[in-house]
Amino acid sequence: MSYLSTASSTVQSLYVHVPFCAAKCEYCAFFSEPSSGEQMNRFVDALIREMELVASSLNPRTIFFGGGTPSLLSTAQWRRVLEAMERLCLLGADEWTVECNPATVSAEKARLLREHGVNRISMGVQSLDEGLLDRLGRIHSREMVFKSFDRLRAAGFDNINLDLMFAIPGQTMAIWKTTMAEAIAMGGEHLSCYEVIYEEDTPLYEQLQAGEFDVDEAVACAMYEELIDTADAAGFVQYEVANFARHAGDPVAELPSRACQHNINYWRGGACQALGPSATGYVDGRRIRNIANTERYCGQLALGQRAHESVEQLSPLASAGETAAFGLRMNIGWPFRLFEQTTGFDLRAGWAADMQRVVDSNWGVCTDERFHLTRQGMRYADSVAEWFIRPEA
Repeated sequence: MSYLSTASSTVQSLYVHVPFCAAKCEYCAFFSEPSSGEQMNRFVDALIREMELVASSLNPRTIFFGGGTPSLLSTAQWRRVLEAMERLCLLGADEWTVECNPATVSAEKARLLREHGVNRISMGVQSLDEGLLDRLGRIHSREMVFKSFDRLRAAGFDNINLDLMFAIPGQTMAIWKTTMAEAIAMGGEHLSCYEVIYEEDTPLYEQLQAGEFDVDEAVACAMYEELIDTADAAGFVQYEVANFARHAGDPVAELPSRACQHNINYWRGGACQALGPSATGYVDGRRIRNIANTERYCGQLALGQRAHESVEQLSPLASAGETAAFGLRMNIGWPFRLFEQTTGFDLRAGWAADMQRVVDSNWGVCTDERFHLTRQGMRYADSVAEWFIRPEA
């Protein structure tokens, strides 16, 4: 399938935010709340109503259920969601990902998801060191990771991503190397490896501010370099700052075949309909954000209304700037022709000074065909992104 979802009357990417977690992790700034049976049932009712409101404008080729912890939904709740999607003709996506916590993957739930067309699982491992799992506030053990992986394979999943984190307070290079080796030995198809970010209003941020630990940028850089080398040696292709995938087809293809198509659509500025509390979508040049409150979200949908918190119409230039910034997170960067096809703008004309600034920093390379970041530049992709953003007039 194409990795570019072009704007049209029918949106081809669907994101669903499931806001429930068994416990809040120390680093997490995403909207989530403790799970309870009654509230989860209300959420499922509301989600189905929201699906009904948007189904006619959807023909999803990629679907992603994130959170929160989507796998916390019970088998009965999942069955209701899946049956509603079948009724609304929302099944059959080329790629359908569900995020799972290793502590909440049952054999029955895995089979149910696979039978209804879910074909990709993203498992939030974060670490395979018991001490660091406790440090992060994770509810699973390392043993649960291996057992859940085996359950998913037995249910027929042949595309599994493992989420890992590095530069965790207390994590040594030796622990990081061991975690990578054990994760790779499991034989998954994809790795997403994120550096810890200290977001305000999280316990880790408060501990950092209180001086309970220090951030060692040199160690974080060394861990990132080790990640790239280790993944490459194991046959994974880095295609985005934090993402590595295996090839199952043409080894000289521009993108590895197991790359996450849903996320590529984001990075290429494609349209995406987003459902659930706090979910943010992009449709027809509008950034649409749902209410970050499950109670209010459910109340609005009970009235038959979308639970929008804000709808922002982006100017063509502002939209193009965001697209440029996000797309540069990918190793292949922006082919100039593709950028113009996607945004209507010439990257070489509107962002020439910004590209030169990146090149002068040894963070980027400009050829006749494309502009992309260097290996060092990928480490600072967030800083580069700020240079390419164009504010609204």
